[in-house]
Amino acid sequence: MAIGRAIVREPGVFLFDEPLSNLDAALRAQTRFEIAKLHRDFGRASAVYVTHDQVEAMTLADRILLLHSGEDTARHGSVAQSGSPLELYHRPRSKFVAGFIGSPKMNFLPGRLEQCGPGRALVRLDDCGTLLAADVDANHLAIGAAVTLGIRPEHAHAGSDVQHVAREVQWQERLGDATYLYLDAGAGRPPMVIKADGRACALPGHRLPVALPPQQMHLFDADGWAAPRSVDVTDEPLALA
Repeated sequence: MAIGRAIVREPGVFLFDEPLSNLDAALRAQTRFEIAKLHRDFGRASAVYVTHDQVEAMTLADRILLLHSGEDTARHGSVAQSGSPLELYHRPRSKFVAGFIGSPKMNFLPGRLEQCGPGRALVRLDDCGTLLAADVDANHLAIGAAVTLGIRPEHAHAGSDVQHVAREVQWQERLGDATYLYLDAGAGRPPMVIKADGRACALPGHRLPVALPPQQMHLFDADGWAAPRSVDVTDEPLALA
């Protein structure tokens, strides 16, 4: 009703302050669609939408302003990053942004910078000594510097013929369309999460080979800032017939 009262006044700006926070999951998805349709039908009006739900931000926004809070505000300022949803997804400015955007969140692998060249860096992981490549420009960092590699669960390939690391399966969640595998990442660290095909099945205790493609890797320095990715990531949508 509040939206209806605003519409009849033909405002230039709509302000939504967490309008879906008290709805159940099914109604939240339906209402999210209705708000998106409303914004399209009243395209002459801008909308400022405040939310803690990244799904709402990714699906409704033309542009996202992601804010820091707590200690991160003092270290990095109040604005974490501003840009299109896919810009924040593909080219996060910091480890904070990379960990906030995406569900499940990005996997983080601590290590040391071993070598860097034009558009590629080599990092030796702390836990196992494995050498991994990332297609990033890390020439501004010193060799031997502490860094963190990042890769999203949907970009790692479990059970691949190409093995970059091997991890023991701790748990799996089979959701039908996808299977989430939780792999041991070492003492005191959250598990590495890999998104696999829904038909995939791995028993706890099984040691699973995992491929981590260099073109999908991110690299963050000791302060959490991202090294520029050297791969060509486009936001242009794929046209469907």
